[in-house]
Amino acid sequence: MPSQKQLKWSELKVGLTVLVASITMAILIMLMSGTGGLFTSKIILRSYFDNASGLREGAPVRLQGVDIGNVSKIRVVSDPSRKLTPVEVTMKVSHRFRNNLRKDSVTMLATAGVLGEVYMDIDSAVAKGPVVDEGDILNTRDTPQIEDVVRASQSTLQNLDGLLKRVDRIIAFVESGQGSIGKLIYDAALYNQLNSTVSQFQGLVNDVSNGKGSIGKLLVDDKLYNNANQTIDKLNGIIDDLNAGKGTAGKFLRDPTLYNNANATIASVKQMTDDVNAGKGALGVLARDEEFAAKLKNTMNRISELTDKLNSGHGTAGKFFQDPSLYDNTNKLLTDTQDLIKAIRQNPKKYLTIHLKLF
Repeated sequence: MPSQKQLKWSELKVGLTVLVASITMAILIMLMSGTGGLFTSKIILRSYFDNASGLREGAPVRLQGVDIGNVSKIRVVSDPSRKLTPVEVTMKVSHRFRNNLRKDSVTMLATAGVLGEVYMDIDSAVAKGPVVDEGDILNTRDTPQIEDVVRASQSTLQNLDGLLKRVDRIIAFVESGQGSIGKLIYDAALYNQLNSTVSQFQGLVNDVSNGKGSIGKLLVDDKLYNNANQTIDKLNGIIDDLNAGKGTAGKFLRDPTLYNNANATIASVKQMTDDVNAGKGALGVLARDEEFAAKLKNTMNRISELTDKLNSGHGTAGKFFQDPSLYDNTNKLLTDTQDLIKAIRQNPKKYLTIHLKLF
């Protein structure tokens, strides 16, 4: 039977073994967690959220997906300035990642997978500010949680359920042979008509293939092709004649005489306009001589005054145009003259008798 001393020594060895194993396991866990262990220098950072969304103390803090620390504390603050974001999350981050964290880095709550644990994710992809210091507060970014997604999808699911019910009713309606689609699928008469139409169409295709009818001759008869080929040959001949300068149109396109004549005409017109602008010739004097222009203006004024007098009935010519008595007298004179001529024709002896007297 072992002594009391041996029993105590055995118990001491077991206790020491358990203690060493516990310490070794704790060290291994800390090393595997990637946070650097108890003896690694850390900095404290804070962020504020409107809802913790299931985040727990001890949850990992990750930078671009890499573990850099843990959540050390979660509490609800009563600060009036934090009324909209009352949840304070305190993070302990390894000091060796300090250069990767900026004052304008953004924190957000993320979920590992669909139903995984909630962790703190820090995004520094677009951060350009200075390096964080102890106790800095990082801005947050709202991310939709699974509850928000489910809540937002409720109306969509309800609409989808209503749509499926309507589709089910339509399918049942069609299966009963009602409506246009139902008759199209289940009515034998429609099938027979469709089959007859297909048969007629097949006969039409056969007639066309055999050269019957206008379309058949258009597709099968070589005469149309030959006529079209001859027409194209004639068009090519006309184009060749035009390019060779034959005929009126060919000369119009190829003969430089027309261009030379037109160029000479334009040059003559330009020379004439230059002479007119220089005051040469009758047209030049007419266009450039100020004395002639003054005389022409004076003449036009006098003609205008004369027409005004004629319109007002002044002078002999004015009375001739405006006085009706002149017209009446002239009309009477012509009437008397016509009567006289008529009387002479009826009795010429009365008016044409010649008396001779001898002295």
